[in-house]
Amino acid sequence: MSFIEKAKKKIGEFADSAKDAVKGDDEKVADESTRSTVDAVKGKQGILSKIQDFFTMGYSTKEDLRELDKKLRDSYYSDFKGMRHRWEEIYLAALNAKERNKDDYKKVLQVMDRVAEKINRADYGYAGLMDRKGHVREDELAKVFNYDKALGDQVNVLEQDIESLWGLVEAESWSETPPRVRAAKIALLDIEKKWDAREKEFRPMEV
Repeated sequence: MSFIEKAKKKIGEFADSAKDAVKGDDEKVADESTRSTVDAVKGKQGILSKIQDFFTMGYSTKEDLRELDKKLRDSYYSDFKGMRHRWEEIYLAALNAKERNKDDYKKVLQVMDRVAEKINRADYGYAGLMDRKGHVREDELAKVFNYDKALGDQVNVLEQDIESLWGLVEAESWSETPPRVRAAKIALLDIEKKWDAREKEFRPMEV
């Protein structure tokens, strides 16, 4: 199977997963925050689709790819700002409810801020990849695209988990929140680890 055929297959798989992420008509969208999440997912899909086109079709310039990379990072950063706003509400509710493990909520907020700033200040990305000396093989291009797709999927899952936790907080189901808070922290640390690895994955290399 050629690289382009593989890429088309990947695009099809991504489209299927995207449908699962945003399935349902407008009548099933519960509130404004859910619509915002759906719009964010669709926006990220559009950026990733353009990056995929760049890799498979080989058109445009490195500057175009640099701009797409910036838009993708901006999309991630916007996701984190939205999650932070929701987590502030969760944290304040925990304080008002005098939750014993309120420090755990605060730690998640701190990790979230740290990861968001790393994304906001990131220097390397697709442009760094294209700055490498020597030919960049097709399988490398597919690998880095899939890397960002998987990272984006993790961010989307975290957003959904935080919204689910907010539902428990609104219902005052405090006995169920501690494991969700710990899971959110673990997910954030894993995203941070992968973001750090992204710089190494895409940076220029001597070939």
